[in-house]
Amino acid sequence: MGSGATGGVELVVIGANGGPERSYGGSAQAAHGAEVLAKALPPVCFDTGNRGCRVTVVPPEADANTMLTALSAAARQDGRRLVVCLLGQLVADPRGRRLALVTAGSTLDNAYRRGLAWDWVVSTMVHGAQEEALLLVDAVAAPETWAAIGGLDGEQGVAELLVHSRVPLWGRIGPYPGGRRGRSAVLPGAEGSFSWALGRVLERGVPGAPPALAPAEFQPTVAAELAWGELASGIEARLLVPPSGGRLLLRNRAAVRGALAGLSVSEELLAVLWREGAPTDPPSA
Repeated sequence: MGSGATGGVELVVIGANGGPERSYGGSAQAAHGAEVLAKALPPVCFDTGNRGCRVTVVPPEADANTMLTALSAAARQDGRRLVVCLLGQLVADPRGRRLALVTAGSTLDNAYRRGLAWDWVVSTMVHGAQEEALLLVDAVAAPETWAAIGGLDGEQGVAELLVHSRVPLWGRIGPYPGGRRGRSAVLPGAEGSFSWALGRVLERGVPGAPPALAPAEFQPTVAAELAWGELASGIEARLLVPPSGGRLLLRNRAAVRGALAGLSVSEELLAVLWREGAPTDPPSA
């Protein structure tokens, strides 16, 4: 579904439910997390707001071709930013060299071939018409895939399979043990997940911080939220920390609440205050 106007931020949200296969139960809440991000992100895009953010939410039961078509269509739109959210369970090919997001109807024999290939997503973003891109990730991986991306310690695996110089990452990838142990894992979209934490932080804001923040400036507060989920589950995950710099800024709602504390103001006045305080062309850090 789409809303808003082009020319500002293209937001594509993909929460893939892998279906009934028990091995891919890590994606069971991905659709919910996609809804959270699709609701939380547009209002806080500092230089565009809701009206300048076009949102595409791909159905959770879609196949890989449908997902890639939606992403490609958004990437062709002229605009300042392309923000893509991937939620679900990752699977590696048998040689451990490529990754894919598990899609609906997958089995143990065909999940990688049916899935949305990570390198397809990154390539589409790199060749998009926007000035800047950001990839948000809320995912889990079974033991074999977790090992392929380096687990908690293997930076080489992460660099080879995930990182691209022109596509900054922000999010969390956690292990999904499967079986009975999998019941304690933090699933993408569930309480304690990255999408859950980011939604809470964007709604509350960061007290004492400026009115506009880059993703890297939100990260410490998001990480503090995520620490709660890891303590509860006992399963530690890898955080993907966005680099400093860039021109994508998000509104800090706590700054406005602090400035207007004790005042009774209308929504129209709040909107005017946001516009007055917003830089016309946010400087690169």
